[in-house]
Amino acid sequence: MDTRLTAEQDEIRRTLRELLHKRCGAEELRAAAGSPAGYDPALWSALADRLGLPGLALPEAYGGVGCSATELALACEEVGRALAPSPLLATSVLAAPLILALGTEAQRADLLPRLAAGTRTATLAVPGPALATALALTRGNGGEWAGGGRAGGVQARHGADGWRLYGQADQVLHGHGASLLLVAAHTGGFARSRTLLFLVAGDAVGVVRTRQTALDATRPQGRIQLRDVPAELLGPVEQDVLPALAALGDTAAAVLAAEAVGAADRVLERTVEYVGQREQFGRAIGSFQAVKHRLADVYVAVQAARSAAYYAAWATAHGEKAGGLALAQALEALRCAAGEAVQLHGGIGFTWEHEAHLYFKRAAGDELLFGPVHRLRDRAAEEAGLFVRGEVAV
Repeated sequence: MDTRLTAEQDEIRRTLRELLHKRCGAEELRAAAGSPAGYDPALWSALADRLGLPGLALPEAYGGVGCSATELALACEEVGRALAPSPLLATSVLAAPLILALGTEAQRADLLPRLAAGTRTATLAVPGPALATALALTRGNGGEWAGGGRAGGVQARHGADGWRLYGQADQVLHGHGASLLLVAAHTGGFARSRTLLFLVAGDAVGVVRTRQTALDATRPQGRIQLRDVPAELLGPVEQDVLPALAALGDTAAAVLAAEAVGAADRVLERTVEYVGQREQFGRAIGSFQAVKHRLADVYVAVQAARSAAYYAAWATAHGEKAGGLALAQALEALRCAAGEAVQLHGGIGFTWEHEAHLYFKRAAGDELLFGPVHRLRDRAAEEAGLFVRGEVAV
């Protein structure tokens, strides 16, 4: 693995950082997160027009830039630094790769160019708080997370007029505003139950969407109710979608790890700057040995998490799976950095007016959606065969 960034990768990072610094300050961030869409459409258009960010990892044949997951992870690291609210995670990290991997040629040609151009947004809808399970990040995704042929979840039935969906999905990222829903549903009843993916227009008859109050306001979520909704099957009916979801989970974890590293790095920078200015007993508190030790520990954690995230992004293109472990380390580093930021900022760090709590909520919110950390590590150990019948594997 060559750890040096190419000129193209360095340019992506530099341009994106400059743009977000100008367009995503503290006031703009709060305004975007509190808007009906949950993000700034003008900023999203700028990211699409200037950088091609929505289609960064999509093939050029479908209007994308043709980069790999490594470039997408580097871009998401900069987005994470700014905590910029955007449909990038839902559209480009979760939904578009599944359409590319599982969709028919007609579906790919119809949907991917618009997703790459940023003129349409999409999201992956799974029932309940089961996104980490569906992506096989915390345990195998062959269970009953989508309904399992029983009441609950999302069910699909096939009739003379095509496929129809009914059920409910909670905690769907950008579910309240995405124009395209990629819905995981069970079909076949109890005896022959299997999971399939369906394309549903956000404004289809029978779709009821409600924005939820999320812990992390920069990651808006919605509840989606499907009441006998017409749907289009993604790809052929005989294909198995579970391996594709698991493969997506590893790539998404690597990208999320880089995003968390960006957020951790930025909140650490802000804290170091503040302790150099705040005085106590006639000296800057950053000169106290105890404060130095605490921030040094955070710095080591952030750098270790960055190394793990970069390796995981590189590994996705080389047949290795390291996303889950990298995400666990990055989320732990972000939680540590955000927690120290709140404490070392003193009383102001606990107020709504300060940005420190936004980073802390990002850490806690991501653990709720994609973790927790100990389950990510447990799943990685299980896949690696680290423990066999309670003993360490030789």
